[in-house]
Amino acid sequence: MSMPTIFVSHGAPTLILSDVPARRFLAGLGRQIPRPTGIVAVSAHWDTDVPAVSVVRRPDTIHDFYGFPEALYELRYDAPGAPALAEKVAKLTGAAHDHHRGLDHGAWVPAMLGWPEADIPIFQLSVQPNASPAHHIALGRKLAPLREEGVLVMGSGSAIHNLRTLMRGAEDAEPEPWAKAFDDWLADTVESGDEEALADYRSRAPYAREAHPTDEHFLPLHVAYGAAGKGAKGRTLHRSFTLGNLSMAAYAFG
Repeated sequence: MSMPTIFVSHGAPTLILSDVPARRFLAGLGRQIPRPTGIVAVSAHWDTDVPAVSVVRRPDTIHDFYGFPEALYELRYDAPGAPALAEKVAKLTGAAHDHHRGLDHGAWVPAMLGWPEADIPIFQLSVQPNASPAHHIALGRKLAPLREEGVLVMGSGSAIHNLRTLMRGAEDAEPEPWAKAFDDWLADTVESGDEEALADYRSRAPYAREAHPTDEHFLPLHVAYGAAGKGAKGRTLHRSFTLGNLSMAAYAFG
């Protein structure tokens, strides 16, 4: 059986310390899909002008955030890297080699929750915020052969990401109507496998600008979708909201 590809919303770094539905979902993720032979993490928090892949043997845990509880900075995810697999990804995609990049919280938070034993090799592939969603679908499509080897392509970003509109301190607030409209559109579009709509979401989705003032947190979804192969359809793994409009939706493709 081919490995599915997945997109997860990683939320704030404090997700890993919070008792919320999205955390509980991610903590069970490793039981919902086959055990991967390796993980290609495509995080919104590593952006480069051209695709790049990390080839380090022991990726560091990057605490790429400030002003959070001290307990977060004490967490380490000591999974091995996968230089040989990373080299294969570089050849498939034409990505540049990065000999220093570890795992940012977009990668290690969902990985630590889903595979806490830290025994599955993992490394990162970057996104290019100045390139289109179609570029990222095409980038993901180059990774499609990895599914037959049991490799998991995990896009990690946010189904909705607008920090200026968050209702801070209101973790349990009902989702705002505009956020629910975009989130519903996304679920329907993913499940129908509408590639044209995903690529052109800024023109087709309701409240696209409110949902994503910038693209970087949405592009990992396009990579995951592309990596499932042409004609793929998605299925919903999880949907919830926090802070009024931060969607924590997750999807599997393939």
